[in-house]
Amino acid sequence: MSQQTVSHSEEKSSWVSGLAALIVVAALVLYYVLVDQSLLLRLAVLFGGIAIAVLIVAISPEGRRFFSYAKDSWYEVKKVVWPTRKEATQMTLVVFGFVLIMSIFLWVADKLIEWLVFSVLLGWK
Repeated sequence: MSQQTVSHSEEKSSWVSGLAALIVVAALVLYYVLVDQSLLLRLAVLFGGIAIAVLIVAISPEGRRFFSYAKDSWYEVKKVVWPTRKEATQMTLVVFGFVLIMSIFLWVADKLIEWLVFSVLLGWK
């Protein structure tokens, strides 16, 4: 029987993410428990709890890796050469044209097969 071991950092990150989830759940519960209070206070509790949870996750190793990944992804998105409005319009019209032509082709093919099967092979009128 093999024994699985969990490293200290994995255990710590699991604990940190669990704490963050608990804080979000507590903020949601408080939002509904404070139903008699003003909406501004309830929203402050809710968004404050979410902000604290995000801060806790952000300082964890997984959170830092996630934010680094998000930053790198945003950098890559900036490098994308986006089509101009004219190019996007032209490509959209090409797609619509293709769909129209393909739908007409499939309608004609369907009617031809229907005619062949019901009129020619089965003799139905």
